Amino acid sequence: MKKVVNVLSIAGFMFFGAIQSTFAQEAAEESKTFHQELKQRFIEGGPEFMGIVLVALILGLAIAIERIIYLNMATTNTKKLVAKVDDALSSGGVEAAKEVCRNSKGPVASIFYQGLDRVDEGVDAAEKAVVSYGGVQMGLLEKNISWLSLFIALAPMLGFMGTVIGMIQAFDMIAVSNDISPAVVAVGIKVALLTTVFGLIVAIILQIFYNYIVSKIDSIVNNMEDASIQLIDLLVKYKK
Repeated sequence: MKKVVNVLSIAGFMFFGAIQSTFAQEAAEESKTFHQELKQRFIEGGPEFMGIVLVALILGLAIAIERIIYLNMATTNTKKLVAKVDDALSSGGVEAAKEVCRNSKGPVASIFYQGLDRVDEGVDAAEKAVVSYGGVQMGLLEKNISWLSLFIALAPMLGFMGTVIGMIQAFDMIAVSNDISPAVVAVGIKVALLTTVFGLIVAIILQIFYNYIVSKIDSIVNNMEDASIQLIDLLVKYKK
């Protein structure tokens, strides 16, 4: 997780530096690509709030990418695992089934191992172990999700704060010049609108990742619960 954050942070700051170094040349061009236009608007929004919004985007993406990688690694074929455990219980007993779980990756295999490790104490003890360890695995799946939701809420709030400050600057210009012409207030209003737009864009991007991660967690948890029920059924059949 720390490595991912560091890499993306460096990339973000390099990107921000590239924006500053190339803006002077690109401003003179009549026709701009979408990428060039985006960089120009970013600079025009001001480094104070736009930079903070960019940091929120980088950290949010770092957490999202780390969670997606972890969840994809945690996804297992539960039907195949249950079949292997069933065969192992039938042929080699509990120790063989535990060996199958040790050689399998994912939270389901870990939960199965905890249940099999306590089957000698009875099926009820094994069931309690499965339920307890299932809660631990669920906590690992949801790790750092609260931080992602924080950045989703923080990005538009920072944009709105930039909007308010930009409007204050616009009114300050009116007060100083004693003139309400568009040219006087255009700069402040432009900054206000740009910060709002970028804050909303960041929130939308992170929200898409957040929804995907939550749906992935729900899918894994459902498979965990279904597989746990099947394991208890196997243990009851094995004890008879």
